[in-house]
Amino acid sequence: MSTNDKCVTIHPYFVVKEGEMDNVRANLERFVELTRSEKDCLYYGFTICGDKVHCREGYANGDGALAHLDNVGALLQEVLGSGMMELRDLQIHGPEDELAKLREPLADLNPSYWVLEYGFRN
Repeated sequence: MSTNDKCVTIHPYFVVKEGEMDNVRANLERFVELTRSEKDCLYYGFTICGDKVHCREGYANGDGALAHLDNVGALLQEVLGSGMMELRDLQIHGPEDELAKLREPLADLNPSYWVLEYGFRN
């Protein structure tokens, strides 16, 4: 069974350096505010479990995901460059034709790509 769902989801997992959670939380609010106006963002938010942070985010398609990464790229570099948290795992999920748009721009981050092959979208 194939799918006509073009949605791309990004699944980054971070570990927060000890004593930095308050600073990280302040920056998570900045990410949310930057993302709020993105037209192709379907949902966006952060979940926290102890010293781990996960961004749950979905986009209408690969172009929407690229627009988001362009929008928050400087802030992401600032936060990761500060050492307050570290990217531990990055997964990108979606149909292959949409994932193909992301492979070259995200190559430096070495994500794993999960190809959507079955399902539907309401």
